Amino acid sequence: MSTPNNLAKQTLFPANAVEIKKRPSLLKRVLRGVKYFLPDYVFLLLSHRKRVGRFPNLRNATTFNEIILDRCLHPDPLWTTLTDKLAVRDYVKSKVGEKYLIPLLAAPDVFTQEVFDSLPAAFVMKANHGCGFVKVVRDKSTVSFEQLSQLADEWLSTNFYDASRERHYRPIKPRIYFEKLLLDSSGAVPADFKMNIFGRKDGDPIIYTGVVSDRFGSPRHDFYDAQWNRLDVVLGEYPCSTVPAAPLPNWDEVVRIATLLADGLGYVRVDLYAPDNEIFFGELTFTPGAGVSRFLPDRHDYDWGRLIKEMPSSTTPAGRTSA
Repeated sequence: MSTPNNLAKQTLFPANAVEIKKRPSLLKRVLRGVKYFLPDYVFLLLSHRKRVGRFPNLRNATTFNEIILDRCLHPDPLWTTLTDKLAVRDYVKSKVGEKYLIPLLAAPDVFTQEVFDSLPAAFVMKANHGCGFVKVVRDKSTVSFEQLSQLADEWLSTNFYDASRERHYRPIKPRIYFEKLLLDSSGAVPADFKMNIFGRKDGDPIIYTGVVSDRFGSPRHDFYDAQWNRLDVVLGEYPCSTVPAAPLPNWDEVVRIATLLADGLGYVRVDLYAPDNEIFFGELTFTPGAGVSRFLPDRHDYDWGRLIKEMPSSTTPAGRTSA
């Protein structure tokens, strides 16, 4: 899944950046806007070529990114509900219980001064219809209602589907909501555990977890398998840590909760937080990176794709294989 903040990095045009820099700014804006008129298939084809470095084979999707592109074009209708960050709360409650949900402070139909006044001294403002809509407020006295209202209006006016053509986001009705600010015992925002769940092999779960730490400082992104062995995977814009992190004391429970949430969904990325031996749900993602995430080394793109294709339940609507 892609974010609005990364949209500029995914721009398909201009193709020749050096040449275009000499052209009028109006032409630049026109060229950048051309992509919004491209059919989804062409947009994704060119995005993949630009970001991954090769044209995808969508007739016989093999790599992880190719399979994710196919999912963008042919989503299961259920994914719309499960990627809506407010609607998915009912699913989480039914699967693992309400205690794993981050406490919801408010989900107003309209964000008003009264809503702002009712919020505690620290909170997080989010939007439900995409990725990257997060505003951490550690001290309410440092922001105003007007500032947050303007940001909320920007988010609500953003059609997240336009950013990366993940079609299951298009029907989601945008809403603003507020959650409790999660902090660990040191006062830091806890690491984000992005758990790619591929199923099981010989009874053991196949999970590759991207751990994003210090997101609002000096972010690091490291990958571990289900047994907490660090993997040689580089994915995204953040560098790896110098040394592996120690496994969580409750890592087995984190794996159990993630597996329960993924049960019956085929491949899915389950995002969790685990501050101070607690566990909280973040989101479910069915098209991470929108199919344009470059793996280093590149062989992981093929390895992850093979894992999805080997899953007994790796299907999309009407029994159509994800490839």
